[in-house]
Amino acid sequence: MPRRTATMLAATLMLFALLCTGVFTTVPYSEMSPGPTVNTLGDSHGEPVISIGERKTYPTSGHLNMTTVRVTGADYEMNVLEAVYGWLAGDNIVVPHENLYPNGKTEQQSTQENAEEFSQSQESAKVAALKELGIDVPTRVVVSSVVKGSPAEGRLHAGDVVRSVDGTAVTAPADVAKLVTKHKPGEPVTFAVVPAAEAAEAQKAHREPTGTSEVTINTGKAPDDGHAIVGIRAGTAHTFPFPIDIKLADVGGPSAGLMFSLGIVDKLTPGDLTGGRFVAGTGTIEDTGKVGPIGGIEMKTIGARRAGAEYFLTPAENCAAAAKDTPDGLTLVKVSTLAEAKQAVEKIGKGDTAGLPRCATS
Repeated sequence: MPRRTATMLAATLMLFALLCTGVFTTVPYSEMSPGPTVNTLGDSHGEPVISIGERKTYPTSGHLNMTTVRVTGADYEMNVLEAVYGWLAGDNIVVPHENLYPNGKTEQQSTQENAEEFSQSQESAKVAALKELGIDVPTRVVVSSVVKGSPAEGRLHAGDVVRSVDGTAVTAPADVAKLVTKHKPGEPVTFAVVPAAEAAEAQKAHREPTGTSEVTINTGKAPDDGHAIVGIRAGTAHTFPFPIDIKLADVGGPSAGLMFSLGIVDKLTPGDLTGGRFVAGTGTIEDTGKVGPIGGIEMKTIGARRAGAEYFLTPAENCAAAAKDTPDGLTLVKVSTLAEAKQAVEKIGKGDTAGLPRCATS
């Protein structure tokens, strides 16, 4: 065999071996890439993303798009070639698998967690939006969950509204634990509650629940330090003065909260908030209107620009990372609260963008 032919054959076999190694050798990494964006002022799968009933709403235009990130699944095993391609591709990020699925979290657990966070973000988005508009949203303390095998099992239920403990009114979830721990283990504690079924009916009717009844439970002992417990976790729920429905399939996590709030504000406010411009953004939202940071900011700015966004509302804590590689044609606007975000969108809608607070690298 001629030397040149032998050399080419050896090189070909080596390349084939390297390709096989790259395909069949897995690495503990996952990939993040830009996901779809959805206009909170528009429709998704033929239905409005935000529907408001029993209240006057106003026409809207333009875009207030929430953004997403695609990630490889918890069970997906990335090979060497995919990892190298991901590292070289400008629009994707390869990260350690543990970053996305810590402590061996499964696909099912991750999906459930994202669904719960998404549901909570919708609730907070509604509260923040109505508070921004000066609309009162009554808050009540509820039983969020009951520990299996605890003294409260079968006596209290998730969704029960807690009015008082031992005759002392409660106004925050922490009040419940504080009042229960005043007892010694084995002592009775009395809850005044509105049953979950009545509370649910009241919520549908957009009224405060009534029908309080008393439930007395003998406290148990906490396994860690022996303090008195009944085995419930308290939380908060809200009574909205009119129906607000947010529908968006195949999306999870808390990062759409800010854009949902802005969508609600726009629909309930006379005039056109965006002025027909294309604004996208991201950020968690608290009941108070505070905007929090999210993950995958670089992927979200890319996805937003691909969809046509000109401006991107960016949580202040994400600004430095987002500004390092901003897509051409996209202006990053720094926001810390819903009020700041609303003001920024109003300025964008009016074309008054010179004074917008912009993100910069640290």
